[in-house]
Amino acid sequence: MDGLLEFKTEDGVRVVVEGAEDEDGARLVSRGDGPAQAARTFEGSLEGVRAAAESALRVFRDGSLRPDSVELEFGVKLSAEAGAIIAKGSAEGHLIVRLSWSPEPGPEGPARPRGPEATGRP
Repeated sequence: MDGLLEFKTEDGVRVVVEGAEDEDGARLVSRGDGPAQAARTFEGSLEGVRAAAESALRVFRDGSLRPDSVELEFGVKLSAEAGAIIAKGSAEGHLIVRLSWSPEPGPEGPARPRGPEATGRP
């Protein structure tokens, strides 16, 4: 089990999480009996992940696909020094993206599909 890591929110609320073990096998060490103190606020640690999500949304919302909805799933690890890290998932992926389209109602009746399935492309 990795060590405990304490973050403070910008409002001063204490958030304790299980910290990520470094690639080289280093482990968190706390002073005394409590969890190790994070170098950044909780919000500050998540800034990089938020920026990555915004960039990914721009890529999938703009362009020719134009999905009705975009769902992004990131695995996130928290580190005392690095903050939030996009984690490698169990299926060897760092990011899961789901795009969906709703059928458009046509004037002559049944809905017509939109998106890649309408063109026959995968």
